[in-house]
Amino acid sequence: MTGRPVGGRRETERVLYVAGPVGEDSHDGGGHPESPSRVTAAMAGVFDLDLGNELVIVPATDPSLETLALVHSPDYLAALAALSAAGGGRADPDTFVTPDSWATALRAAGAGIAAVSALELAADGVAFVAARPPGHHALADRAMGFCLLNNIAVTAATLTARGERVLIVDWDVHHGNGTQAIFWNDPSVLYVSTHQWPFYPGTGRPDEVGGPAALGLTLNVPLPAGATGDVVERALVELAAPTIERFDPTWVLVSAGFDAHRADPLADLALSSGDFARMARTVAGFAPRPGRLVLFLEGGYSLEALRRSVAASLCALLGGAREAERATVGGPGAEDLEDVERIRHETIDRLSGAVGGAGDPAEGGTGEGPG
Repeated sequence: MTGRPVGGRRETERVLYVAGPVGEDSHDGGGHPESPSRVTAAMAGVFDLDLGNELVIVPATDPSLETLALVHSPDYLAALAALSAAGGGRADPDTFVTPDSWATALRAAGAGIAAVSALELAADGVAFVAARPPGHHALADRAMGFCLLNNIAVTAATLTARGERVLIVDWDVHHGNGTQAIFWNDPSVLYVSTHQWPFYPGTGRPDEVGGPAALGLTLNVPLPAGATGDVVERALVELAAPTIERFDPTWVLVSAGFDAHRADPLADLALSSGDFARMARTVAGFAPRPGRLVLFLEGGYSLEALRRSVAASLCALLGGAREAERATVGGPGAEDLEDVERIRHETIDRLSGAVGGAGDPAEGGTGEGPG
């Protein structure tokens, strides 16, 4: 799949920047589902596209502790580094730490920053962060849910620190409680999540809408077990898109978990690789211009489904025609979307009054927040 040069430039986005890979041969929990083979499978999906010189591998670099401290508490960072240096252990019942986990997590947290730098230099293309451990459950001061450092939050915080407005779309099957909490009261970040409900980690209700300074800038769409891709697509287009348009992001980051695939052993949604391709195209439409879209690997525990879904998503973003599984339709959840929207708006209205009519920044309110 190659682009045709036109005046020294491509007609369409055809260059894929892959930051990493990180974690293919480290941070191994010995039989844990969050394993090094996940990055190998994701990279196999990248190589399946046969991009030739239109695939650019971007080495990940370690962020400074000052950069990490934009998201994580210094005490937590020191404790995590010390646990790893002492030989590892359990950060929580689900989350392991090995002697090389700190170095791997540090490199994974820097991979997104490297991807942004590559896109800014090229002013074109799309980027994929092929790194583990994943990040979206990691809180400011605690590891959780296989996650040590919140990779996507670190990148978003570096962008907002210089005045950017960041949309984070989280299509992982689990709600990204860590990302939501970190940006709960930040008017520079709009967080949109579709996720199975009720399910781990127990957050992500539609009445979770953001703090007083960012009211309406958290948008959760809980989905029942068995929901198909058409429901997720409707959630993005009908529920999220109007808020995203008003927010007017300058960057779009995606917590691209592929564990909503119907073959995944750890969840119960019913998506196909074709659904991820469709979702990727929709989310790409939220980016203001080429070179402003980065996908971060989060979950995905069926290695073959992960490989196929990565390939389908990236191919869709690059304008390719690779055959993917048929998009899925007809599952439950569509009938709940109106209730999700109603609950969300009723909560925003109630909270707006409680803080003196500050309004919803994403809904054109009069309070501080995005203009």
